[in-house]
Amino acid sequence: MSRFYPKIIRNRKRRIERRLARKQYEDQSKPILGASNIHYEMAEKSQGISYGGIGAIHQMVGRLGLADEVNRGVSLLKVHVPYWESDHVLNMAYNVLLGGMRLEDIELRRNDEAFLGALDAERIPDPTTAGDFTRRFEPEDVEALMECFNRTRERVWKKRGRKLLKDALIRHRRDDSRDLGGVQRGDGHQLQGDLGLPSVDLKFGQHQGGVVRGQSSWQRSQSSRGGRVD
Repeated sequence: MSRFYPKIIRNRKRRIERRLARKQYEDQSKPILGASNIHYEMAEKSQGISYGGIGAIHQMVGRLGLADEVNRGVSLLKVHVPYWESDHVLNMAYNVLLGGMRLEDIELRRNDEAFLGALDAERIPDPTTAGDFTRRFEPEDVEALMECFNRTRERVWKKRGRKLLKDALIRHRRDDSRDLGGVQRGDGHQLQGDLGLPSVDLKFGQHQGGVVRGQSSWQRSQSSRGGRVD
């Protein structure tokens, strides 16, 4: 990173602080949102990207060895022309990470030259190819993929040390669990919008063998009452 970047960020932050500082205004003769005399230019070489953090995420994936782990643990393709299993998995994961709600949203990134450049990729699977890949999965393949994530997660915890092996609480908000297409109930009625799924609290801790597992707040309440949790 250039040594000038922190200075640029500090100067921008100071300018915003001056703009937003508390002040006593007089009665304004015109709206605050004025008509800006803005000009647009298109650079021939420079490119902008609205999700610049994807490059750092992709580097982290490489350092953790997640892609190699997926390619070793999941075997769904006889030949790789040109995509590997990890290409498909990461393509769909990045789609969700960048706000995609369905496989069709992959097409937006697929036609973004700056995005492809950030991943150092000539191309990524299109939505139809991604859908075909998901249909190759059998239950045992899903479990194999989950174990790839688990093994990678354990390596992360080992690298960061024992201080991260304390209990941690992650709250998943209810309003993040919504159905956009509607769900058909057994009685013929269709449920639209928010399905009313409850909030889920996941509590993580250290267990035997150093394996980290999660348990929801509902599961913990059932365990405390003597109920069975599967």
